[in-house]
Amino acid sequence: MSDRPWLFEGRPRQSEGPAPPARSPAGALPAAVLFDRDGTLVVDVPYNGDPARVEPMPTAREAVDAVRAAGIPVGVVSNQSGVARGLLTRPQVEAVQRRVEELLGPFDVWAVCPHGPDDGCGCRKPAPGLVLAACARLGVDPARSVVVGDIGADLTAARAAGARAVLVPTPVTRPEETALAEETAETAVDLLGAVRLVLGTRPADAVARQERAPRTPAAARTPGHEANGSCRQATRTAAPS
Repeated sequence: MSDRPWLFEGRPRQSEGPAPPARSPAGALPAAVLFDRDGTLVVDVPYNGDPARVEPMPTAREAVDAVRAAGIPVGVVSNQSGVARGLLTRPQVEAVQRRVEELLGPFDVWAVCPHGPDDGCGCRKPAPGLVLAACARLGVDPARSVVVGDIGADLTAARAAGARAVLVPTPVTRPEETALAEETAETAVDLLGAVRLVLGTRPADAVARQERAPRTPAAARTPGHEANGSCRQATRTAAPS
């Protein structure tokens, strides 16, 4: 297997309206917004190769549509170690991607890491390779891009690539990952809140901490979240998905 990420072009967009303004109230708009897939755009199903099991996260469609409406390219950066583990095939990964686009609309690029945690690739988050590859395919500067994810490795990959990061905690986001976001990135209660931060339509200090999704204690998490190399291992900040 190549040590490079898989890159996919998304479905073509329909014709778009007038060009959006170059700036938002918070300043320049980003050059691209890249979303993690499992646990961020769609519900995290361990090693999912079945399009029928794809379920959007709350506000996902509204959030991605808001970025598109601003004229900003959208992409997905996703670890899928189930391929290296022999649990997923490339056609299955592509089938799930097609279903995500049926539910959430077209993405301009997909950057997928098919490697396992011990393969030594440079694309598996928290390494920056997926972010850099997606930005290169879009022709944008990583420093003007944003990565939105649900775990610490998404934040670390963004920071390593020089991009801005926004964390959207879920019940499986660990307290130390939220603390990392508070120190090095930003947080939002849901995807739409994250996009509003990114577009400057909602100030960062308006994010209500008490509204964040409750975090499930480690002992109460499902076995899949601990064992799933495509999602959440015990060392998730170093080796997600």
